[in-house]
Order: sequence, then C-alpha cells, then structure tokens
Amino acid sequence: MKLSLALALTAVAVAGTRDAGAIPPRRLVEVADLSSPVISPDGRHVAFRVEQANIERDTIVTTWYVQEVDGAAPPLRVSDGGFAMHAFHGLSSPEAAVWSSDGRWIYYRAMVDGRIDVWRAAADGSAAEAVTGSSADVRDFSLDGDGRTLLYSVGPTREAVAAAERAQYEQGVLLDKSVPIGQPLFRSGFIEGRPATQRYRGGRELERVGLLADVKDRWLALDMATGQKRELLSAARQKAASEPVPGKERGAWKWAVDRQRGRTAMLVRSGDGQGLYVQPHSELTVLLDPEGRKSMTCQAGECHNKPITDIQWRPGGDELLFTVTDRDAGSRQSIFRWNVETGTVVPVVQANGLVNGGRDPLSACGVSAHVMVCVAAEADRPPYLERIDIETGERRALFEPNAALAIDIAATTPARRLRWTDGNGQAFSGYFFPARRGSGVAPPLFVNYYQCSGFVRGGTGDEWPLVSLAAQGIAALCINYAPLPLDAVDRYNQGLSAVSSAIELLASAGEIDRSRVGMGGLSLGAEVTLWTLANSDLLTAASVSSPAHTPLTYELRRLYDDTFFPALRTYWQLQAPDATPERWRTLSPVFNLDKMQAPIIMQLPEQEYLQALDYAVPLIEAGFSELYVFPDEAHFKFMPKHRLAVYQRNLDWFKFWLLDQEDPDRSQREQFMRWRQMKAKKIAGLP
Repeated sequence: MKLSLALALTAVAVAGTRDAGAIPPRRLVEVADLSSPVISPDGRHVAFRVEQANIERDTIVTTWYVQEVDGAAPPLRVSDGGFAMHAFHGLSSPEAAVWSSDGRWIYYRAMVDGRIDVWRAAADGSAAEAVTGSSADVRDFSLDGDGRTLLYSVGPTREAVAAAERAQYEQGVLLDKSVPIGQPLFRSGFIEGRPATQRYRGGRELERVGLLADVKDRWLALDMATGQKRELLSAARQKAASEPVPGKERGAWKWAVDRQRGRTAMLVRSGDGQGLYVQPHSELTVLLDPEGRKSMTCQAGECHNKPITDIQWRPGGDELLFTVTDRDAGSRQSIFRWNVETGTVVPVVQANGLVNGGRDPLSACGVSAHVMVCVAAEADRPPYLERIDIETGERRALFEPNAALAIDIAATTPARRLRWTDGNGQAFSGYFFPARRGSGVAPPLFVNYYQCSGFVRGGTGDEWPLVSLAAQGIAALCINYAPLPLDAVDRYNQGLSAVSSAIELLASAGEIDRSRVGMGGLSLGAEVTLWTLANSDLLTAASVSSPAHTPLTYELRRLYDDTFFPALRTYWQLQAPDATPERWRTLSPVFNLDKMQAPIIMQLPEQEYLQALDYAVPLIEAGFSELYVFPDEAHFKFMPKHRLAVYQRNLDWFKFWLLDQEDPDRSQREQFMRWRQMKAKKIAGLP
C-alpha cells in the first residue's frame, strides 16, 4: 500500500495540475459496492455480495463471495448474483444470503435469464445452482431449522403478468388511482430486474409495483434431499408466528429478536420533534419476555437521546450491539455494545464514515459471537470489507476491491470534514474536496446539499462527480442537512443558510472564489438548489435531477387525493393553487422565474420530468436552460450509461460556467455552441 501510494503521488506530480484523467467520472460509476455480509454458523466464514456497473453492457453485475473471517486468504468467488434488482425509486436492492446449518451452502435470490429463483452456491466455490425453478418469481424464502427444507413464496406467474400487461396495452388503460400519471404506461420502468408496466400499490403515489402485485403469496416447501415440493396453505401464518414482532405493536420503527431467549430489542422515535419532519433520536428498549410484560430502556449517555440507526443481538450472550449515526459529525457511525443484564455500555468502534452492511446507512453488519464483518466507507474512501473484534475493537481490512481508486483520491483530492455554524446558531456539517490549483487564484466551488454518508462519489443521487470536479480545478462541498423543519419555507431557508455560510467560511479562508459558485441536487437538494437560485445571488450556474412542486404537479397527482393531499398540506403547507395562491407563489419556481439569475441544466428521469415542464419550458424558451430526459428512470437513475452521461455532462457544465473551459472533443461542439449562446443571454424579462 505504501509503495502504491508513493507511486501514485509521483504520477500526480509528473502529470501536473491540468491532468484531466486524474479521477474521470467513469471510475466513480464503476465503483464496486459491497453489501449483505452474513457470517457462517461456525463463525469462520463470511458471505457477501459485490455489485459493479458494466458500462458496455449497461447493466449492474453482481457476484457472491465467501471469505475466511480471519482474513488468512482472499475472498473466493462462489457464484454470479444475476441482474441487480432495484426498488421502485431506482436504488439497488441488496439481497441477503442465508447459510445452511452445516455451513456448506449459501442460499440467495437471483434474477437470471429473466426469472427470479432461489439459488444456492457451495461455500468452497465448487457449484452453484437454481433450486426452485418456479414459473413465478420468488418473493421471499427461508430455511427451516435443520436446513433440510426450503420455504419460499411466489406471486403470479410470469406468463400471467405478461398477459395482463399485453391486455392493457391492447384494450387501453383505465385511469384510476393505481395509474402513475405523467409517465409512459406500458413497461415504463424496471421492477424486479425487468421492464415492467408499473402501477401504484394501494393508491400510494410513491410506491410503484408491477401488475398483479396484489396477488397473494403462495408458499411452497422444497425438500432439499429429494427435490419434492408441496404447497403450504398455512405457511404464511406459520412464518408470521415464528417471527414475533411485539416491537411493531409498540410503535417501533426497527426491532431485533433474540430467538434463543425470547427477547426483543426495539427503536422508537424520541427527542423534541416540535416543528420538525421527524423526531431526531431513537429510544432503545428491550422487551425481556416474549409477551413484552417486562422491559428496560438504555439510559447510558451513549444510547440516551442519540440517533441510533441499527440494533443486533450478539449471539450467545446478553449484549445488544447498536449503531449511532452522528449527522453533526458528518454522518459518521459508531457501534456500541449494551449488556442488558448489567446495564453497561462499551464502545466497539468509531468510524470516520459508514460501518454497516452496505451503502444504506440503516443496513447491518454480519455478526458472530466474537466479530463483526462490516462494509466500511468514508467520504473519500470507497467501500471495503473489514473485520471488527467485538471485544477489542480491532479493525482489519478483509477485501478492498476499490483500493486503486482510494489511493488516487488520497493522492489528488482527499476530503476534509467541515463543521460550522450559521448566523442563527444552526450547526452544519459536510465534506470539502479542495480543488487542485494551477495558480494562486482561488478556485470556484460546487455545492451539493442533502446527505453525505459513506463514500461521497456523486452526492445524493450520484449525479455530480465531486472528486472529478476537484481534480479539474473546482472545489466541491457536500453538505448534510440539519434536522429538517416541517415548514417548507423554513426548510428551504435553512438550506440556503447552510450554503451561504459555507461559502463565507471557505471564501474568508481564501479556499474558494465566492463569485464563482455552482450548485446541484436531487429531491430536497433540487428544491433547495432552485430556492437558492431564486432567492439569492450566490450561484453562477445550477443543476437539478428532480422537479419541485408546481400547479402542474398538482394536476398530475390530484387523483391520489388520500395520499397526495395530506403530504402536500403537512410538508409544504399547500392546498389547491386557488386555495393557497400566496403559498404557491412563494414556493413554486413557476412564479419565481424572473428571480433566477443563473443558468440551470435539468437531467430528469422519465417518470418525473413532466412535473417540471411549467417552469422548464419558459426557461428553455428563454435560452437559459437545458432539459435532458432519461427513459425508464425513476427518482434515482440506475442504468450505468445514464449515470455516466449525467456525470460527464455535469462536469462539462460546471467547467464551462465556473472555469470557462470547453472539452476539445469535436463530438461536443454543438453542446458548447448552445452554452456559448446561453452565456450571451440575460435572464431578465422572462415570462
């Protein structure tokens, strides 16, 4: 590692400050993500999944590995994991493996050749096979206690789903609360790994499912020795009875069951949530008997009024492992162990970033009686697998598939954690990637606002290549939101204050040029970007990847009255445009076009772009904006070619506006010609 780092530093020195290839966006798209570490019953091995974008094939390739927990040997590739399935919003769905009781096999769901089955792979890498072979996709599965029987559930057959899709295509689609208005209605996005006709589940206008998703599960039992199957009419009830959830009945948002002793740990929201989106902390409580008659709550300083995000029982003992995610410290995670018999709390590890089961901050490490195996990631260090001794806290890297990228970032654009306070006393945190300077002139700044957890490759949404920007002369800052006010104006002003106070902090230190600032964001980050654009003169250029609320949004979603209207009133304090006209004029960019004094590029998913047209079209007509739409994409873009295109275009966009640089590639001539014309225009007088 030391030799590699020295060579990397030498290469940087030779390349000079204009080395455009230092951290190209493609390397960020191709980061290998690790997830779902599960330790074998004997505690000697860990199974985990790696997923990585393949840009040429435009797919996410997944692979299962098994490795010795002591790290004595490198991981062994045991099987392909199939196509990376992803949730309705576009994020990849991790698939957890289940070990056989003898530790010889791992079982997992995988989509291969358009079908989702339960597969098993030998832990020694000698074999991998599908074991269900059903005409319907497998939705869930488990092994019985001795591992001899596989219980699994299936929904409608693939043939039935395809027939239902074709019938709607041929006969027309009845517009009702299940239909996602504003997106194509036939096979318009990916569900469970395939292009599928999407509908809203139960009228909830944010959760998309496939046709026939409401068909009840059928449970089957597969004898692993004989291969015989039988249908279990009461399997769902049996499965529910074997997994008691008393924590759910008590308002817990997360719980963990100790099956050996019948105890349940649970997390319940706590803390002063007055005027906030959610209460900021979680109360950690253990129900000491299966019926929940006796309980105890952790009162130690490490767990009382803390943002606890995960809980796990340590096998074979009385200790509960819990994770605290400290957003004020840059979303760093710490793991503690609480002895529920003695009440003592002991720290296990404090990380500089995430230390859990994958990219999701709420995911869990693999755990045995003596060690945890976690996926660790820091703002400037891509994910890697590590072993943590529960008693001593000793950490040891097991597998680092992104080691070369980590070395290059450390040598060229390492991040620095920032904490600061605005004029109102509100504390903020984030990560700053200083620009590689070619002269004594202070560089421009790009800001991304929302969440900065784990490896901050492209901000929330993965659209702005922060280290690529920094490597090419634009300092980059990712800002974590503070506890969110319920009032939308307060929420947006809080974001604006975070950005303005950060600019002041960095400009005062001579680290950035306050006259050249760009900003981009997704979801809340997009809303705050548009608000900052309309309510300040801070920005030179902007970029968003999702829309804000407008009267057109209202019309497109008003059919979902029982879910859309309550959220609109609660979180944005909006009703129909004619009922709350002043509030709409304050919040919606449609009524604030004349205030937008900087150019903006919009790279939106096909499922959302229509909601932005009533402000995007006037900006485009005025020659001060561009809108790109990505087919089949949801809130988060999933396809590798799309992600690379977005990365590269955002890099070109901010280099053009903040550095006055153009890519000499002849294929980009028309793009830069349009942007030069845009630069010559003024926004004043827009309708």
